[in-house]
Amino acid sequence: MDSISVNQFRDNLKSFIEQVVSRHTPLKVTRRSGEAFIVISAEDWEREQETLYVMQNQGLMKQIAGSLDTHNKGTGYKPDEREINEITGV
Repeated sequence: MDSISVNQFRDNLKSFIEQVVSRHTPLKVTRRSGEAFIVISAEDWEREQETLYVMQNQGLMKQIAGSLDTHNKGTGYKPDEREINEITGV
């Protein structure tokens, strides 16, 4: 993660915001007092929140682990041709 001073951030606000949004890379901004903050795009923030929700939900994590296990063993559900066509829109 790139890190810049608050003065650099203020002086080039528009270009740094564009960089954060277009590249999907957070930016650490440090203050003279030593405190810092992170600038992140709204899209990336929402994705992080969804990830945290899933990781904190024990039921979902168990379901994911079970799905991964059956996938690795090759014993998972296999849709028939009609279901595949429905899923893919063919």
